[in-house]
Amino acid sequence: MPRDDGERLQKVLAAAGVASRRVSEQLIAAGRVSVNGQVVTELGSRVDPLRDKVAVDGSAVQLDPAKRYVMLNKPTGVVSTMLDEKGRPDLRDFTAGYPERLFNVGRLDSDTSGLLLLTNDGELAHVLAHPSFGVTKSYIATVDGIVHPHALRRLEAGIELDDGPIAADRARLVGEPSRGRSIVELTLHSGRNRVVRRMLAAVGHPVQELVRRQFGPLHLGTLGVGRARELTRDELGMLLTLSREPGGPAGRPAESGSEDVD
Repeated sequence: MPRDDGERLQKVLAAAGVASRRVSEQLIAAGRVSVNGQVVTELGSRVDPLRDKVAVDGSAVQLDPAKRYVMLNKPTGVVSTMLDEKGRPDLRDFTAGYPERLFNVGRLDSDTSGLLLLTNDGELAHVLAHPSFGVTKSYIATVDGIVHPHALRRLEAGIELDDGPIAADRARLVGEPSRGRSIVELTLHSGRNRVVRRMLAAVGHPVQELVRRQFGPLHLGTLGVGRARELTRDELGMLLTLSREPGGPAGRPAESGSEDVD
């Protein structure tokens, strides 16, 4: 329920950049704003920006201006840690320009490039990185050999790995094979170690290059390798909404496993 104390809801929405205070009042009166899952239409409603969960048109809103969310296209050769004990290139070069202390949500293997989320939102990071929530991820893999439809069907039907069975949510061929290599898009929600490489090797197509293109509702788009940018308001809304869904982002538990290192 909305609070008797705290800040006025329309003021909080305006401070969060949703709309002006006047337009925020119109959104509230129209029943388009919810607080902790309940629609609020009273303009005098108050909320605690640090505790209450607010959504507009079903899309979650981050009310804490101290939280930052950054998408990085991690290059190969960079380890997914803020301080590598072995002296290898790490993520510090990509976070030095931000005043907040950012950390990565999940990990990518040093040989894998692509989308990595950096944030100082510990609660969100815990939800999205934990294997039990099964966030969907998509990868583009360049593999040895000509991939035939039966190999894709095997990946979707499920194969047996050393640490148990695994199935892709989706497997498809991208373009036509060339020079003895194929490009495969693989979508799955497992958090197992190097699972994409192991799955493709198991069907006879070792990975030569691997890029994570999608993480939950986030897509890499045209972001260049080694570049970073803050999430747009729409991207953040989708991400927060996903993390607040009952039962976790995928709406179902994934198999147990470690943090993703794909």
